Amino acid sequence: MVQGTSGLTLQQLRYFTAVAAEGSISAAADLLYVAQPSMSAAMKELEARVGRTLLIRSARGITLTSDGAEFLGYARQVLEQVELLEHRYLGRPSARRLLGVSTQHYSFAVDAFVRMVQASGADEYEFSLRETRTEQIIEDVRTLRSEIGILYLNDFNRKVLEKLLRESRLVFHPLFRSQSHIFVARSNPLASRSMVSLDDLEDLPRLTFDQGANNSFYFAEEILSTRSSQREIQVSDRATIFNLMIGLGGYTISTGIISDELDPSIVSIPLDVEERIDVGWIDHAAIPLTEQARRYLDEVRAVVAGFGVEVLG
Repeated sequence: MVQGTSGLTLQQLRYFTAVAAEGSISAAADLLYVAQPSMSAAMKELEARVGRTLLIRSARGITLTSDGAEFLGYARQVLEQVELLEHRYLGRPSARRLLGVSTQHYSFAVDAFVRMVQASGADEYEFSLRETRTEQIIEDVRTLRSEIGILYLNDFNRKVLEKLLRESRLVFHPLFRSQSHIFVARSNPLASRSMVSLDDLEDLPRLTFDQGANNSFYFAEEILSTRSSQREIQVSDRATIFNLMIGLGGYTISTGIISDELDPSIVSIPLDVEERIDVGWIDHAAIPLTEQARRYLDEVRAVVAGFGVEVLG
């Protein structure tokens, strides 16, 4: 077994990444066909060698400490580089590709995910894409359930979300700045307009994504969340919100970027307000991105640029 100057082995790194992914020493042991006592002993030896507590053990399973989250990022990088060496020089097939993404309900994020999977070239992969609530996106990335999160900041929510990101040791990276738009069905009378005002929306149902128990205005996916509406419907997924646009003539406020291939019955129209939306991605401050995550972000940038939007960063 290859061993570095620190005394760490590749086997320990593989065991540790499996424990982190499974959230359980016993589940990781089953996955790797290792006896549970051996896996547990390996984790204790690993923590002893690095001189830090990496895992929090409880009756509900395993979670990572802040040191453990940072260590996991570097462990993944080492294992990825070893795999590339073995693939190039030993002729071994590439291992299963891994990536988790959590995002607000953006079709460009899905479009980029489709492109990434198609271009991965891997015989085996295990990808996850979670369209979920704003607070859950932050929690997913904080706990490494997802490597990348995609959400927006604006003048209203920026201070609150940036504080939460700092406390979670996460960093926001801008992708693009967008004028506010509405999404409506192609059958909606407003669909032929070049721009709409807030007055044009007064009699239409406002459709918003439910934020669960923490239904703070600061976590809303839509700007102008504090503005009152006589008709409002909260939904949990994009399919439902699009069906309600078609069936009830409702609208939602978003970036204006929408895929004709994924959402052919919906159109975007600029909204006549000064508010701008800064869409970006979040990751751990101390953990380098994996190659697969960088590939996904490249696809995101390509999709966004394809709509004529200036990509930042």
